[in-house]
Amino acid sequence: MENWLTKRSRLTPNRVAVTYQDKELTFLEVNQQALRVAGRIAAIGDKNDKIAVIMTNNLSGYLVIMALQQLGQTIVFINRRLSVDEVNYQLQDAGVTLLLTDDAYDGVLAVNRQLKFSSLPEGKKIQPMAEFPDEFVTSIMYTSGTSNRPKGVMQTFHNHFMSAVGSALNLGVTAEDSWLAVVPIFHISGFSILMRSLIYGMHVILIDKFDAEKINHMLVHDTITTMSVVPVMLQQLVGQLSEHANYNRQFRAMLLGGGPTNRITLEKAQSHQIPIIQSYGMTETASQVVALDAASITTKLGSVGKPLFPVSVEIRNTQGQPATTGNIWIKTPTLTVGYLNNSQQLSNNIVDGWFNTEDFGYFDADGFLYIQGREGDMISSGGENIFPDEVESAYANMPGLDAIVVFGVADDKWGSVPVAVVSDTHVSARQLRQFGREKLAHYKVPQHFYVAKQWYRTASGKVQRRYFAADVPELEELQ
Repeated sequence: MENWLTKRSRLTPNRVAVTYQDKELTFLEVNQQALRVAGRIAAIGDKNDKIAVIMTNNLSGYLVIMALQQLGQTIVFINRRLSVDEVNYQLQDAGVTLLLTDDAYDGVLAVNRQLKFSSLPEGKKIQPMAEFPDEFVTSIMYTSGTSNRPKGVMQTFHNHFMSAVGSALNLGVTAEDSWLAVVPIFHISGFSILMRSLIYGMHVILIDKFDAEKINHMLVHDTITTMSVVPVMLQQLVGQLSEHANYNRQFRAMLLGGGPTNRITLEKAQSHQIPIIQSYGMTETASQVVALDAASITTKLGSVGKPLFPVSVEIRNTQGQPATTGNIWIKTPTLTVGYLNNSQQLSNNIVDGWFNTEDFGYFDADGFLYIQGREGDMISSGGENIFPDEVESAYANMPGLDAIVVFGVADDKWGSVPVAVVSDTHVSARQLRQFGREKLAHYKVPQHFYVAKQWYRTASGKVQRRYFAADVPELEELQ
């Protein structure tokens, strides 16, 4: 297809493309400034086809992304919250020689050349890519590494385009849409907003730091129509919103991804007339592939919905045979073309074009999908399968408990048993067990409760169970 930015700047040159703080740019201005930034990057003379980027959601980073696409470079997105050692692993794995960072990033990394956005040299005039080839890998994002070493997921222009099509058919699109982007751009939920903006001609408002009070004020008083959130963001937004406050009349979709949230949060959102669209997707599928329309949120609370139009979903066992409850297998044009430097990894999870997500779930009688948890998270205890997400959801309604994470530990008798780490809490282990036994089968109730010394989440808000499990020997056990 024709270069998306070039085409969009011709179709709607005067429409506002992006706003950051008090600065806004039209699509024509974005195109002009992106070409200037592209010339500055080209002047560096790096011959590598991949360039790494570390950034927050700011205008400089946005323009660097657009510039790299004009140059035909593959963007390697790096999570700026990672440690130096973690970043160095990804830089080495990607084989990049140039890293561009926002001005606030101060880590010194093992790469041939590391430059801040403001330190780019004087530029030269460049000729942008005339077309974006469907199978060109425009972005690489490393999986969050909740269970093992992060893998570089390669995403093509075709992946992003089909994801935008599926999203548009689900959410609907209007020329007046404004999408607030506070989820990190280095994560697929953030970057997909930028890609949709070019395809839809949609206005994006960039926010570099999540602040529930500030964002609620914007959603109440500005004409923002859409926002992407992860569960922890949604909980803070509805928790901070005053009792009788509602968002502006144009607001029509809070797209929730990155994992399940609890019933109390969803019910609070309903009381404020906030249309929540629960969704399911992954880095490997270039954002959501399943979504629950807002009209079904009451009757199908807890479901992630139905497959988007270009997507097929089936429940099968690990061998790919049909099952009532089991692995979630998908067939979608948004599926990654592979993992960087690991061509076999993707094919290991594919049978006849169907991809095993390694998530567990089931369809109800009406065809709505429910997620039980990750295959790697599942606890097999005395022949029973326990999903931590289910246990955590049950405890989400407990007064006095702010947060809980559940995982399995080895046990001589049962093979494995569930235990939990909780945030600093005013409830006792006895109260936690009693509450659990009222809501769950006895074997699902954690046998031990520990107080967290640190709360581990990925940039997308997902709990990192392996870090909690590693901390257990040093944690205080609740009595």
